[in-house]
Amino acid sequence: MPLTAEMRRGIDQIRDYLYGGGYPDPLSNAEQLSYLFFFYLIEGMDQENADRARATKQTHASFFAGDPWTLRNPLNAPRPGVASIPRNGLRWSVWARGMNGVRLVTFLRDEVFPFYAEVAERSAVNFMDGARLVIDEATVLSQVVSLIDRLGLDDADADTKGDLFEHVLRQIKQAGELGQFRTPRHIIRAIVAMVDPRIGETVYDPAAGTGGFLVAAFNHIRLVNSAQVETVEQDGKPVARGHGEKLTAAQWAGLNNATFFGNDVDPKMVHLATMNLTLRGLANVRILKRNVLTTTLDREAKAVLGLPPVGYRVVLANPPFAGRVDKDRIVDDVRVGSTTATELLFLKYMMDSLDGRGRCGLVVPEGLLFGSTGAHKEIRRQLLEGFRVEAVVSLPGGVFQPYSGVKTSVLVFAHGGATERVLFLHVDADGYKLDAQHEQPADADDLPGAVGLFRDREALWARWLGRDAAAEWPEKWWFADVGAIRAQDFNLSAGRYRPLTQTAAEHRDPVELLEELRAIEGEILAEVEGLMEVLGEAAPGPA
Repeated sequence: MPLTAEMRRGIDQIRDYLYGGGYPDPLSNAEQLSYLFFFYLIEGMDQENADRARATKQTHASFFAGDPWTLRNPLNAPRPGVASIPRNGLRWSVWARGMNGVRLVTFLRDEVFPFYAEVAERSAVNFMDGARLVIDEATVLSQVVSLIDRLGLDDADADTKGDLFEHVLRQIKQAGELGQFRTPRHIIRAIVAMVDPRIGETVYDPAAGTGGFLVAAFNHIRLVNSAQVETVEQDGKPVARGHGEKLTAAQWAGLNNATFFGNDVDPKMVHLATMNLTLRGLANVRILKRNVLTTTLDREAKAVLGLPPVGYRVVLANPPFAGRVDKDRIVDDVRVGSTTATELLFLKYMMDSLDGRGRCGLVVPEGLLFGSTGAHKEIRRQLLEGFRVEAVVSLPGGVFQPYSGVKTSVLVFAHGGATERVLFLHVDADGYKLDAQHEQPADADDLPGAVGLFRDREALWARWLGRDAAAEWPEKWWFADVGAIRAQDFNLSAGRYRPLTQTAAEHRDPVELLEELRAIEGEILAEVEGLMEVLGEAAPGPA
C-alpha cells in the first residue's frame, strides 16, 4: 500500500495543529511524533510476534505480559487505593481511544512514557532513553493522538510507514549547532548507488542524523535483490523500489541484526533515526548517542555494544561542517594538525573507520577540496596516498537549501592502494529548482547520468586517454592523474582540472565562485584564530 495523499494530509494537519497550539519547533515535534508512532505500532508488532510464534510453535513473551504495572502517579489509579494496573492497560488501543483531556496528559506522561522506556531497553539501543512528553496542553495532545489514530498505520506496510515518517522529517528545516542538517534524499540515493552496498556488508554512518543514508542503503540492497521492481513517488520524483524477495531468511536476519550502524551527538536525532529504521522493520539497528570526534571505543567496548571489531565495509555520511570542536576534547585518532574544523576531523575518522576492503561516499564542503591550510593539504595527502579516490562529484550550489547555501561535492574513495587518477563529475542540475526552498521538482537532472558515468569509469578512462587534447571538451566529466593533483598541493576541486574550453569558461557558475571565495575567507579567519591561540599560549604570564 503506497503512501496516500490522505495520509500526507493527515500528517500536515497534525503539524498545523501543533504549530497553532503553541508548539512551533519542527524538530521537537518530529521527536514527539516518533514516540507516539512507537506507542501506536508496538501493539501491532506484539501481535505479529505472537502470530509468528504460534505458527512456528515457539514461545512468545508479550510486551504487555508480566506483573502488574506499578503506577508512578496515584492520580492515574482507576479508583482510590489502587497502586497498580494490568500491563494491558498500557496498550495504545486502551488509553488513546479511552482517554482525553488532562487525564490523557497525566497518564501518557507518568505511565506510558516510563512503560515504553522499559520496553525499549530490550532493544539493541534504548532510543527512548531520556524521553519525555513535551506536548502537555490537554486539548492539543488529545487532538494529535486522535489524528494519529486515524492514519490507519495498522493497514500500512513497512515502506508506507517509513515514507510517512519521512514526510514528517521533511518539516525539519533548520541546521544543528555543528552544521548538521537533513540531507536531500535524492542526493543520498545517488551516493548510495555509486558506493553500491551489498548484502552481507556492514554499513555505517558516523553522523546518522535522521538515518537517511542507512535507509537508502537498506532500500538499495532490497532493490538489487528483487525479482520485481515497482516505481513509487518520493518528493515529486519517481523512484524504483524492490522488496528483496530474493533474500533468504538468514540474510534478512543479517540485515536486521548485523548490517546497519550509526552514531549521532544529538539524542533527538538518535530517537528519530531509530524510529525511521524501526518503521521499516529494522528494530535492532544500533544508533548510538556518541561524538566520534571526542570519544574512542576499544575492541572490548565494541564487543559489548555489538559493533564490528575492525571497521566497516561501507561508510556513508554527510558529516557536520562549518562547525568547530574544542581542541582539548579532540581524540588523538582523528587529529589533523591543529585544526578543529569538523569536516576535516570527520574525514580522518571515516578514513580510519573502513575495513581493509572498505568503500566510502560522503558529502564535503567545497573548501575541504582546495583549502590551503596545512591541515587541508595534509588530509588530502593522506587520502590520495592511502586510498583510491575514485571520484569527486561537484554538486550545484543550493542543493542544501533551506538549511545552507554552501557549495558542496561528493567524495567517493576506497581502500586498496594509492590513488592513480581521479574522475571528476560536474552536476549542473539535481532535478529540483535551485531556489531558497529547493523542493520544487524540475526536469533538468544530471544525477542519474553522473551515477551511470561513475559506474562506467573504466571505459571513460580509455576514452579520456584517446581524446584529442586540442579539441574542445564538451562533457561534464574529466580526469586528472595523481601527478597533476600532487603538483597542485593535492587540490581536489573539480574546476581546477576541467579542460579549458570556451564552453566551460562561459558557464562557470557565479554562485560557485562566490562560495569558493567565502570558503577561502573562512579558512583565513580560522588560521588567524589559530595563530591568536598560539600567541596567547606563548605569551608570558603576569610577573
